[in-house]
Amino acid sequence: MAQVEETLKRIEASKGVIGTILVNAEELLCQLSMLARTTVRDIDPQNDLTFLRIRSKKHEIMVALENNYLLIVIQNPCE
Repeated sequence: MAQVEETLKRIEASKGVIGTILVNAEELLCQLSMLARTTVRDIDPQNDLTFLRIRSKKHEIMVALENNYLLIVIQNPCE
């Protein structure tokens, strides 16, 4: 657990990062991530989606996919 907290602190200290969210696989964003993963596998069965980036005018949302959880980082793309 200390390693996870250390990693989150390091990410949050990065320039432009507004915050981090660590959620279990039942989060609604997980459905979007799984749909994207399925699409990548349909295109190339040897490939796998490990990271998803969603960008809006104000923020950039980066999602790291793991088996049991999602790590979501929200940042200001202009910084």
